[in-house]
Amino acid sequence: MPELASQYLDEMRRQLRGHKRMAESAMSQLDNKDFFSTIDPESNSIAVLVKHIAGNARSRFTDFLTTDGEKPDRFRDKEFEISADTTREAVMRWWEEGWSRVFSTLDSLKPEDVLRTITIRQEPHTVMQALNRALAHYAQHTGQIVFLSKHLRSPEWKTLSIPRGKSEEFKPGNSKAFTRGTYDPKA
Repeated sequence: MPELASQYLDEMRRQLRGHKRMAESAMSQLDNKDFFSTIDPESNSIAVLVKHIAGNARSRFTDFLTTDGEKPDRFRDKEFEISADTTREAVMRWWEEGWSRVFSTLDSLKPEDVLRTITIRQEPHTVMQALNRALAHYAQHTGQIVFLSKHLRSPEWKTLSIPRGKSEEFKPGNSKAFTRGTYDPKA
């Protein structure tokens, strides 16, 4: 069991780093106007999604094993508000701080912690359940960030995976390459 739990923690780190990297690759293609824009009154901007992920990460991964994942000082509704004074730099600083907590917590976990019980909103979860919950949540929002970025940059979008109509070039034996999740048409 310890070996399986160790592999699970390694895979969780890999998956979460991949989602962070994918979201950042998408966001790097945006100017500030697009970063803060919404496509309709009920939609979230990418800045809001980033702020929400950061707030969730801070709350869930601070004192992960010892306190409830919903911290008393978290005001979730405020994560969905952006003021005229909010800067992209501030939002991205929150993003980095949130992810720093995620990865420092993951790095501190031991295989024997995977089946420990923690709480989120006073509900018991094993560490594995809590990590799976976080991965699913962050993956959902990463998908939204990529979708919105692609929509907003449409003609200038640089694909983060195999471009449309190019799948055959990526079958075994072909020499096309990806670099850190981005398509390199010159490879």
